[in-house]
Amino acid sequence: MARVAALQFASGTDLEANLATCLRMIDSAQVHAPDLLVLPEFSNHISWYDDAEHAWRVSVARDGPFLRAIAERARRHGCYIVINVSLRGENGELTVSSMMYDPAGQLLAVADKQTLMGHENTWFARSRSTSEVVSTPFGRLAMFPCRDGVTCETPRGLALRGAQLFCDSLNSFALDEATLHVPARAPENKVFLVAANKVGPLIPEQLLQAVSDETHIPLRFLQGAGESQIVSPTGEILARGPRQGEAVVFAEIDLALADNKARADGTGLFASRRPQLYLPIVEPPQAPVCAEAAATAGVACLSPAAQDESALAELPGLVAALPADTVLAVLPELFCYGSGSPADMPEAAELAARAIDALAAACAGRDKLLLCTSLVLPHGAGFSLTAVLVGAAGVLARQPQLHSCMRHSWSVPGDELTLVDLPWGRLALFPGDDAVHPELVKVAALRGAHAIAVPFAMQEAWEEVYGLRSRAAENRICVVASTRPLAGRAGLIATLERDFTLMTPWLEREFDGYINAPLVTEQLPGATVTVADIHPQAACNKLMSERTDLLLDRPWRLSRDLVQPSPGTLASH
Repeated sequence: MARVAALQFASGTDLEANLATCLRMIDSAQVHAPDLLVLPEFSNHISWYDDAEHAWRVSVARDGPFLRAIAERARRHGCYIVINVSLRGENGELTVSSMMYDPAGQLLAVADKQTLMGHENTWFARSRSTSEVVSTPFGRLAMFPCRDGVTCETPRGLALRGAQLFCDSLNSFALDEATLHVPARAPENKVFLVAANKVGPLIPEQLLQAVSDETHIPLRFLQGAGESQIVSPTGEILARGPRQGEAVVFAEIDLALADNKARADGTGLFASRRPQLYLPIVEPPQAPVCAEAAATAGVACLSPAAQDESALAELPGLVAALPADTVLAVLPELFCYGSGSPADMPEAAELAARAIDALAAACAGRDKLLLCTSLVLPHGAGFSLTAVLVGAAGVLARQPQLHSCMRHSWSVPGDELTLVDLPWGRLALFPGDDAVHPELVKVAALRGAHAIAVPFAMQEAWEEVYGLRSRAAENRICVVASTRPLAGRAGLIATLERDFTLMTPWLEREFDGYINAPLVTEQLPGATVTVADIHPQAACNKLMSERTDLLLDRPWRLSRDLVQPSPGTLASH
């Protein structure tokens, strides 16, 4: 077992005062006798500078008094401490760096920020190397700061190299970081996570009003958003701090639980990965092929009351309940096959043929409408769980499941992600467990997808609570996902705010603390028809802030771990 804590506090422009705050918070946490403490990003000085000389002057050196004092506290209390600072390099560059000190006060590891946010690009250099996974007596630890956890690449690489616990230092005013991006990184990698965020002003107080006027961000949101937290490998929030005010957020955890990478059906999360499909992630950035798309498109999730072949008879009524302008409706995985996985494959394929006829017949007279589900179809020498896109004229597209899963061990995986160009946008189909793997959704975004259709069978609640929502947010991609209920949750329709890029005028909303949380319509358990509009055209804007494009500025050079063979076997535990 390990006792871990996230320290939540404010930093200002006075280095000595900021150091005193760090030491005071470290000392106050000792009531919990922690093995590990994680402090926020930019603990030495708020990330706001007059010029390059000022940025250098308020940054710290590895052997300087600021970090020596932190190292001494680690030694005094006999614990590991992770702190993030703006760090002076020997080559004259500045980096945003997380530093880990051991109980002897020795510097064990440094993790430089791989993806810089907005104005950070003016003052700091991006990391040129991946960071270490550090072995300790209680488990394997890895560090990344703030923006590196907003997308999947950096945390995924660390998890693939054996990390059991992520140490995430934040300097964030965004409410969606604490409610979505931070907790998503834990269950999608089945690791623990300790995230320490700031509170208080993130810029000099005398500049607050001027910066608010210039950036169009209300004053109340130019503050650290708090909500430091500790998250389990299942996505459970073990402890969370308040949005305002100092806090020591503490939990006792067993890092051995992070070694179990099996999903609910026994599938090995990492062992089922298909690295060869993710190669675009490590290719040099290019302007994404993002074709013109409709500003708005009507979509739906459908869920017949019956779960066997009699569900086919419900299709005409479900389609009749859709608005006339609906262009896409998604049904759950194997919606007409009953419970469990099919046993007789030829018989299952015959049912698929009848289902396709019924889907096409239900679309009669609705020229724009396409229905998507997954069925058992012949593939190669066997059969595959295959997503189909069906209109009045029949099957428009097929996509075999690309990742194997234990519950459908008969399914022969496909070898290519196929995208479909439709009048309203470019669509990718994600059957089975394909959307559980963030790498594949990233590839769809890199190939210009505006939306993904996900007919799935939810295995774990985090898949909807965090997984699908973070896929939409971190890639700026619309999601239409339908499943049978699990633990009181089902699928969702996730679309995108059209106002997105920070530091630009927003036309439809005032900044409300959320940069890129998707707009979600939940498919409620028991609901047979769920409708909403998506914004495909909004998926073309990936620019989060100045020089921070979600795709073009990804850490592609440092993502090689994502395209290497995964350890273990399909059913690894």
